[in-house]
Amino acid sequence: MARAHGARAQMALAFETVYGTAPASGYRTVPFASTSLGAEQPLLNSELLGYGRDPLAPIKDAVTADGDVVVPLDAEAFGFWLKAAFGAPTTTGAEAPYTHEFQSGSWTLPSMAIETGMPEVPRYAMYSGCVLDQITWQMQRSGLLTATARLVAQGETVGTTTSAGTPAALELKRFGHFNGAIARNGTALGNVVSAEITYANNLDRIETIRSDGRIDGADPSIAALTGRIDVRFADQTLVTQAINGEACEMEFAYVLPSGESFTFTVHAVYLPRPRIEISGPQGVQATFDWQAARDSVVGRMCTATLVNDVETY
Repeated sequence: MARAHGARAQMALAFETVYGTAPASGYRTVPFASTSLGAEQPLLNSELLGYGRDPLAPIKDAVTADGDVVVPLDAEAFGFWLKAAFGAPTTTGAEAPYTHEFQSGSWTLPSMAIETGMPEVPRYAMYSGCVLDQITWQMQRSGLLTATARLVAQGETVGTTTSAGTPAALELKRFGHFNGAIARNGTALGNVVSAEITYANNLDRIETIRSDGRIDGADPSIAALTGRIDVRFADQTLVTQAINGEACEMEFAYVLPSGESFTFTVHAVYLPRPRIEISGPQGVQATFDWQAARDSVVGRMCTATLVNDVETY
């Protein structure tokens, strides 16, 4: 008897032309570390009286399809998640390497069809109408570099054979924490212990009445870009900025020795005034839970630039 194992799990995705309609072709295999993407339908207890102490049969409630996907920050496949977060990029370059620029502020977001497969059972679950609600990742000195993408899907269709055909595979060129750097207003920012970046589309689920219990869509509302930086307290630069209520530009970048790069630029970062605590003889650290806003000069909140050998997303 075959048993499902995560080691054999597969994931393929493709962008939809029509929301909620999975395309017949064009799927790509994407690397992932774990996923909680799935559909659930709770049961409602019967409230009726007069039938004795034993309850009546429960009633099915609405279907909820969502979950997280943990993916590596890599030079090629990560572009699909950036497209889901920001929309289609502007690509430049007549030949490789190509530069893909993703900008915040788009009124519409593309939807995806994502299939997760467990071939041992077999079970192939196709999630249509997947829209990215939030993406977050951390920067630190060591460890594995991954991002968590939170998705809202319309529904799930389960089959015993794949609906993705034979997905095309991309080369895995993974970034590591060792490849990371942080800059403030174009100058390297020192004494940073760790950082966290979270971009949220704050999706509004369109929960209309339908016979299948699914949602009609997931529309983006006011976006939010927040994060945290932990720094060794060595100077007053960041504290002074926080006290003055000024904004700065922060750049979070990764560069591979082979030339591929990912740069996430936040154009207007506002810092709160932190509490500076001395907790013992060790070094003093300060934590800044920053927020980003639209920069009036650039005209947007952030820009993600991915340089790789992929011609188009």
